[in-house]
Formats: sequence, structure tokens, C-alpha cells
Amino acid sequence: MTIPISRVSNLLDIPDIATRDERFEDVLRLPGVRIERIISHGHTTPADQPYLQSWDEWVMLLTGTAELELDGIGHYSLRPGDHLLIPAGIAHRVTHSDRATIWLAIHIGENCKASSS
Repeated sequence: MTIPISRVSNLLDIPDIATRDERFEDVLRLPGVRIERIISHGHTTPADQPYLQSWDEWVMLLTGTAELELDGIGHYSLRPGDHLLIPAGIAHRVTHSDRATIWLAIHIGENCKASSS
């Protein structure tokens, strides 16, 4: 397998865009692992639409503050530098995020194919 060489970019740069929609951007995608940057602008997860996936997800907050609720496990307040492993099969939701909150998420064991960025 050849690992694609990607361009240099800065995870903390927020694109100047008109939309304030939450952004999900793949940083790197290889078989079994995907690294993603998420930019939230005060977004929360609807209570009736939690995230639920069949792979582990490690998240780290780079900027802003956020709160995560993991069903059956607990509620977590995150500041820059804080990180947390969300085990596969655990429903979870964001209950708070600041404006311009940047997350780094690593999806481990996800059924994904390699692609170049």
C-alpha cells in the first residue's frame, strides 16, 4: 500500500466561509483509520439523533470549549487539549460547543478506503 503525500495545512485555520454550518473535513483516510477535523459554531446534537457508530472514535478539542454526553458513561466538559475515547457502540451527543470550536477526531476501525487529500 502506498500512503498518499498530502499538502501542508494548519488545523487551526478556519476558512472564511459564509455558512455557519458545522464542517466535517477528512485530514487523512487510510484503511481502518480516518482523521477528521470538525469545526463547530455553537452546534449541538439533537437529543433524538445521537451519533452511534460501530468503530472507536478518539476526539481532542483544539480550540473552544464543548460538552459531550456518552450514554451510560457520563457527561464531559472539554477545554483545549482535552481528549476522550468514545468506544464503538456508545451513543453520544454534543450538548454544548462554543463558536469556532475545532475538534480533531480519529476514527479507528472504520470501514474506509484510502484516499488522497
